Amino acid sequence: MKKIIINIVSVFVLLLMVNCQEDNLAFGALDAPTNLQVTAELIGKSTAFPNGDGSGKVKFTSTAENTISYKYVFSDGTSENSPSGIFENTFATPGINTYTVTVIASGKGGVATNTTLEITVFSDFKDDQAVQFLTGGATRKWYWAQSEEGHLGVGPNVAWSDPTFGTKNYYPDFYSAKANEKSATCLYNSVMTFSLVGQQMKFELDNKGQTYYNGAFKGGGDDACYDLNTSGAKTVTLSKSDSFITKNPDSATQTRGTTMNFADGGFMGYYVGTSSYEILSITDNRMVVRVIQSGNPFLAWYHTFTTTAPGAAVTPTPTVDYTVLKFADEFNVDGAPDPTKWGYDLGAGGWGNGEAQTYTNASDNVIVQGGNLKITAKKLGTGYTSARLKTEDKYEFTYGKIEVKAKLPVGGGTWPAIWSLGQDYKTNAWPKCGEIDFMEHKGNDPNVIHGTLHYPGNFGGNANTAKTTIANAATEFHIYKTIWTPTTIQFFVDDKLFHSFANSSSVPFNSDFFMILNVAMGGTFGGAIDPAFTQSSMEIDYVRIYQ
Repeated sequence: MKKIIINIVSVFVLLLMVNCQEDNLAFGALDAPTNLQVTAELIGKSTAFPNGDGSGKVKFTSTAENTISYKYVFSDGTSENSPSGIFENTFATPGINTYTVTVIASGKGGVATNTTLEITVFSDFKDDQAVQFLTGGATRKWYWAQSEEGHLGVGPNVAWSDPTFGTKNYYPDFYSAKANEKSATCLYNSVMTFSLVGQQMKFELDNKGQTYYNGAFKGGGDDACYDLNTSGAKTVTLSKSDSFITKNPDSATQTRGTTMNFADGGFMGYYVGTSSYEILSITDNRMVVRVIQSGNPFLAWYHTFTTTAPGAAVTPTPTVDYTVLKFADEFNVDGAPDPTKWGYDLGAGGWGNGEAQTYTNASDNVIVQGGNLKITAKKLGTGYTSARLKTEDKYEFTYGKIEVKAKLPVGGGTWPAIWSLGQDYKTNAWPKCGEIDFMEHKGNDPNVIHGTLHYPGNFGGNANTAKTTIANAATEFHIYKTIWTPTTIQFFVDDKLFHSFANSSSVPFNSDFFMILNVAMGGTFGGAIDPAFTQSSMEIDYVRIYQ
């Protein structure tokens, strides 16, 4: 990853001498700060909104003579240091509330002057669902989603209008960590606990005594672990996000619009000098956040967390077992696929994924033969042909148990998929319509099976995904099963659960979808195509959907 070098000003604590005369030699005159002045600017204050615009944000500016640093102490027990005297705080208690703020100006030798003021602030921001997800209603532990690609990454933080980076300001375009890439560091030691204490949310980071620092904060070298005790609960407040992402035309698909503010320098396991994290997406078991690097506002870091502890066995949660067979194709009649069950997508273009194939309905690319459906990707001159079947307008369904028994193609660049799309995709553009990928496989990464969901805030390279490794994916048939209910979507291979998603009314997985079977070539997921590739098939023994 790129290392961004910034200048760090180190403040060395001077050793106290043993008598007053030596004190004066070390510090000069120990004069207390004088003329301490504090202004409090209520963000969005106007005649119509005399207590602010509802964001709860107040910008404090303090000045004093003979002062080295300032400290703000708030009536909820939190405090923040500010060498410059400028600090913006978010007061999150809904309604109009009055708070007491103490400002301490510190001079040489620790001598200090303080003043107290009261401010009345209006806040109308609430995100009760986010609080529920974070805390589970009481207390919940979060961990790095280290097995996911892109669980740590960095991208540009610029306006949407920027001609070079604007359309990339909501995902880690510059760098994206591989699965388990940081296993040799202390990063994955982090256990992050969110708790509800009365009406107040608390956060505690247990990093086993070591913090993984961005290299810019340790002299510009490589990222590395350094001793740092992070014990102690930090107060967390939620506020409305005002990031560049919220200004994007499709911001609702890219961010939740909620920011977590950690008091007293709290941070989420990777130190970039900042204590405010924008929630891009959150469910009961997965969270993606975005944080701006202190000292370099051009960089936005992305973190993905999970409620599953590293190395913990993934145990199926109780779920509905759908048993009534509603749709099936056993592929027992040779020839073209049953036209009452299957239609086709035809043509080239890759549907935005940069794929290399042209889809046809020719028997060279799709045929039922010997009890199996065969979808064959073939090299044809300088291009490739394949097939994509779908049940659109023939069979669409909400919830159920989907079982597909299949053997996968081989060859670098092959991209077989068994998946589904929201039936309203023509009027409710992707990813708003939702997409469930029951099985995807890369020929360039043999035997690794992916189960993925795409929806607003989690799509493309930021999709909600997990993977598992099996044996002989291309030489033996395996059963790819998904159980989709109003509360969960669970992905299995040969009855082994490898991904579980908490379904809810906030995501688009509660209406009709249709099935799709295809083999793509190359593209954003399939990757480089082996120059020696000629042809290979995905063979499907059966498709069964129970409701």
